[in-house]
Amino acid sequence: MDDDPTNQFTALYDRHYRSVLGYVLLRAEQAAAEDVVSETFLIAWRRFHDLPDRPLPWLLGTARNLLRKHHHSRAHDVVLMDRIATLSVVGPPVDSVAEAVQARETALSALAQMSERDIEALVLTVWHGLSPAEAAKVTGGSRAAFAVRLHRARKRLATSLQETSTKPASSRYAPLTP
Repeated sequence: MDDDPTNQFTALYDRHYRSVLGYVLLRAEQAAAEDVVSETFLIAWRRFHDLPDRPLPWLLGTARNLLRKHHHSRAHDVVLMDRIATLSVVGPPVDSVAEAVQARETALSALAQMSERDIEALVLTVWHGLSPAEAAKVTGGSRAAFAVRLHRARKRLATSLQETSTKPASSRYAPLTP
């Protein structure tokens, strides 16, 4: 392991930049997200020797706090589903492009019916791979409260997916007009 703090910080930055940026992009426009991520890593540099062994939850929590501060200073409407729709999802191979498109549209339609709090719980645990205890630190709550929140979010997602997948395609999507 390299003892040089600059090299250690560079490795930390390289390892976690995309995760932090992805998390922030769920709540902010590109330019604002880049500013928040830059400030997050500036704070991490200043407190580098105090960072925990697993720094990602700390980085996400810091970014979340900076976002909150950013939102208070500039009120704007964030369309979360547009962010999720633009993110690439890695999953098992599908038999056809049509199946992949249909599965993606079903998932996006189900997510569109969920609250931002539910989506955040799912993103932190599924997308970023945090444990409920780590995700609770990011959101500023207790592990038990986050575990309940995650359980309820998963139940609502399952219900929403089931309802969305049973609707005929014509009722889920507006018809295309030339």
